[in-house]
Amino acid sequence: MAPDESAVHIEGPWTHRAVHAGGTRFHVVEAGEGPLVLLLHGFPQFWWTWRHQLVSLPAAGYRAVAVDLRGYGGSDKPPRGYDLPTLAADATGLIRALGETGAIVVGHDWGGLLAWTMAVLDPKCVRRLVAVSAPHPLRLRNALLTDPFGQLRASRRTFGFQLPLLPEHRLTRQDAALVGRLLEERSRPGWPEPAESRTYREAFRIPAVAHCALEYHRWFGRSQFRPDGRRYARAMRTEVEAPTLQVHGALDPSVLPRTAQGSSRYVAAPYRWRLFEGAGHFPHEEIPDVFDTELLGWLTDPEPDR
Repeated sequence: MAPDESAVHIEGPWTHRAVHAGGTRFHVVEAGEGPLVLLLHGFPQFWWTWRHQLVSLPAAGYRAVAVDLRGYGGSDKPPRGYDLPTLAADATGLIRALGETGAIVVGHDWGGLLAWTMAVLDPKCVRRLVAVSAPHPLRLRNALLTDPFGQLRASRRTFGFQLPLLPEHRLTRQDAALVGRLLEERSRPGWPEPAESRTYREAFRIPAVAHCALEYHRWFGRSQFRPDGRRYARAMRTEVEAPTLQVHGALDPSVLPRTAQGSSRYVAAPYRWRLFEGAGHFPHEEIPDVFDTELLGWLTDPEPDR
């Protein structure tokens, strides 16, 4: 029997609530008081990927809010709207619904692509940008075209996701065993623990989540050949004006460090690159103490360009 949305209401030193933005209901998890830090997860995860930062950020004087993105966890799962401009509008609308005009935005994987998009399309909403395992979207697009034996090969699973129906079945059968394998393949040896894998597998089996999660990949792939994709690419040529921290795991096999590293050309503001040795695609979970030290040090640095 498939789990329901209660599977993502995991208890901890935080509160759960629903926030409506732009006609969509989002499940958010909140802790602390102070400047707002919006935490955006990637694939195939949900808000819980930020459980360590939901402790460390409030302890450092920040208001941390992790959200289930459109189609995931306890948020609405509409049939459309999985393009990056719409998802960016979701997130900027959420910032305003939380009572703020701007936020520090931290995004991992798809959440990172979304954070880059927010910083370009609604720059006043992004006070600082942190991209985790996420190259600038134009850098990723270019690498897929110019690095066939590197990033293109590393993204081969994404091309399989373009098929209808079959990928959803593969991801959810056998209690979403493939989700667990994806986490293991992309991380350092020894992560995730069995209990962590079970949590992600259970959340991915919530009805409609698998389909919605794959729609992100399908839009990004198919839009390359459509007018909406070309419009998006033109818009993303605008340089990012928010101070930017980009962190990446040296062992990441799905988004290669050399793909991510070229993103600085799209940033006009102070920019810092950090490569974490011994970490894969999920550094904020694999080595949370190292990640949090870097993040909090950068957030408190008045000159974040070193």
